[in-house]
Amino acid sequence: MLGMCRGRRKFLAASLGLLFIPALTWLYLSVGSFQVKPLHLSPLEAQSSSPVGGAGERQALELRVRAVEEENRALRRELSRPPRGPSAHHPNGGHRGNQSRTHSEEGTGDNEGQKAAAVVGNSSDCVQQPVVDKCETIHVAIVCAGYNASRDVVTLVKSVLFHRRNPLHFHFITDSIAQQILSSLFHTWMVPAVKVDFYDADELKSEVSWIPNKHYSGIYGLMKLVLTKTLPSVLQRVIVLDTDITFATDIAELWAVFHKFKGQQVLGLVENQSDWYLGNLWKNHRPWPALGRGFNTGVILLLLDRLRKLRWEQMWRLTAERELMSMLSTSLADQDIFNAVIKQNPFLVHQLPCFWNVQLSDHTRSEKCYKDVSDLKVIHWNSPKKLRVKNKHVEFFRNLYLTFLEYDGNLLRRELFGCPSEADHNSENLQKTLSELDEDDPCYEFRRERFTVHRTHLYFLHYEYEPSSDNTDVTLVAQLSMDRLQMLEAICKHWEGPISLALYLSDAEAQQFLRYAQGSEVLMSRGNVGYHIVYKEGQFYPVNLLRNVAMRHVNTPYMFLSDIDFLPMYGLYEYLRKSVVQLDMANAKKALVVPAFETLRYRLSYPKSKAELLSQLDMGTLFTFRYHVWTKGHAPTNFAKWRTATTPYRVQWEADFEPYVMVRRDSPEYDRRFVGFGWNKVAHIMELDAQEYEFVVLPNAYMIHMPHAPSFDITKFRSNKQYRVCLKTLKEEFQQNMSRRYGFAALKYMTAENNS
Repeated sequence: MLGMCRGRRKFLAASLGLLFIPALTWLYLSVGSFQVKPLHLSPLEAQSSSPVGGAGERQALELRVRAVEEENRALRRELSRPPRGPSAHHPNGGHRGNQSRTHSEEGTGDNEGQKAAAVVGNSSDCVQQPVVDKCETIHVAIVCAGYNASRDVVTLVKSVLFHRRNPLHFHFITDSIAQQILSSLFHTWMVPAVKVDFYDADELKSEVSWIPNKHYSGIYGLMKLVLTKTLPSVLQRVIVLDTDITFATDIAELWAVFHKFKGQQVLGLVENQSDWYLGNLWKNHRPWPALGRGFNTGVILLLLDRLRKLRWEQMWRLTAERELMSMLSTSLADQDIFNAVIKQNPFLVHQLPCFWNVQLSDHTRSEKCYKDVSDLKVIHWNSPKKLRVKNKHVEFFRNLYLTFLEYDGNLLRRELFGCPSEADHNSENLQKTLSELDEDDPCYEFRRERFTVHRTHLYFLHYEYEPSSDNTDVTLVAQLSMDRLQMLEAICKHWEGPISLALYLSDAEAQQFLRYAQGSEVLMSRGNVGYHIVYKEGQFYPVNLLRNVAMRHVNTPYMFLSDIDFLPMYGLYEYLRKSVVQLDMANAKKALVVPAFETLRYRLSYPKSKAELLSQLDMGTLFTFRYHVWTKGHAPTNFAKWRTATTPYRVQWEADFEPYVMVRRDSPEYDRRFVGFGWNKVAHIMELDAQEYEFVVLPNAYMIHMPHAPSFDITKFRSNKQYRVCLKTLKEEFQQNMSRRYGFAALKYMTAENNS
């Protein structure tokens, strides 16, 4: 849009042009033999010093005159428009409540690419830079399926959020796995001015499943073809991105390019930077038809409303059916079909400068897309090798990618000041709850942690497990931080059943864990371990939140509530499943107690039977857990009776009892007010007792605590008096809550605490 500061000068120039240009043109056309020098009608046109004469020159001049007249008409329309109000509603669903703008920074791309664009009528004109209103919503569509893609897309989202200054609306086309992961992630991320919608990819499979596809993306690599049908009919335009994209600039600059589309242009694409579509990569290489080098579909600008009017669905289907008769299958998924359509209809495409999709696959011409770091806009890791791709500047690109990969996502919860946003009831309720807390309370930080929403990424690694059909299956539940990572392999060797783990990590630590897990044969051989990342925030270790996250994603009827520093006995998984049947767990509220022991030795010959454990207990190699510092925690287990027991036996709840138990999946969660060290398990066992769970000790089960350095939280508990005072206050409040919920039956907890 032209600036008003230049309006008068432009208006005078346009008026003179209107008066003199038509007269001069009429004179020229009447006297065709006269030689005149070409007029400099527009700074946009290439100037020629050759004489004007002949049909070609006459036609060129007529085209120039029409172009200037069109520009003049546009100028008159612009000058005649009244000023726009600050809250005008944008027809594409975004808000235009502020006249502050984001300017695009179109630059020079590949010279050959520009020449190809000129052939199809898409040469880049040096017009006034398009703009995007500050509060206009930018729509982004992404196809994402499976565990790995759900993890990869987070880096893309981070790079977009880091640079953005506009509200965003993400449209995810996902399978059930990706939807579960991403919906939980965005719900707990709580980024202002970001809306997310999901569309079921499984419902779209029938639209593209008839197309044979050799690409590693599988059927999901074809789903960008059906976006006009999938996305809401009111949505007029959208930016479509692959999950392996990284942004190095504000996405509003790319959104602004829509204003440059002309005529019937409906697709914004960057030229393919490899020789794939030239057909010279190897002998008998036969790619799908394409215009020149073809176009890469990692970044697409779609004018959805125009595509629908052009009957895009029918257009691509007919093209695909015809080409498949000879090609038999696609090699590059949707990209082959997009290119075949463009080959027949070149007027559909608006060629983007190649810095909008710098393609980092082997043997590409991507180096021609940039001369300086500031030229980079979008990086596309479109090789199966990803970060291991060969490129002269790959180290720089890799570091840029790793920056966003390990960037603290909590820092991206930035408000967009001056832009009205839709009410987020979860955020409003959270703010209301926090505002009711007394910030002068010495225990304010403890109370606040109870309501903190931690960003959570479920199933960080591939998970594949179907519970057994006999309804006896058991999942081990535990939580850990980075300093207990070394326990994972040992636990996997001791417990062959499913495991649900909540890991409390920073973004950088999550990537360290990923590399550790991918390098471990033990962990990679297990598909039945669910790793759920809860990202660090605040000063306390949210132990009970972590346990709850792990419990919520158990998909077996029963769960064994353990801790990461305990090794279960060999065969405990099968033993617990048999106990489910033996003790009729399905029809009774029981908590099966697994007796806990400990060793002070880092290298232990783990006992393979109860008899061997008793021998080590007698020799002083093993001890009952915490017998020397916290006897009350496991005293009710009655270890003396357990030594000779051959059948399960019932025990009564006592103050400070905190055994490790197997319960049904529908058992109560842990109380989040207890963080760090102290009373986190005690409160849960008290809750089970209040709900009339029966505690039954298993005679042939055991687990052993392995030694480790004291945690940071237990160190704070021991050294900080205020920490201990606050823990006592929280205990009293919990007991009062128990009395209100369970009435007279809960009085014993108050009495037991006073007597202990």
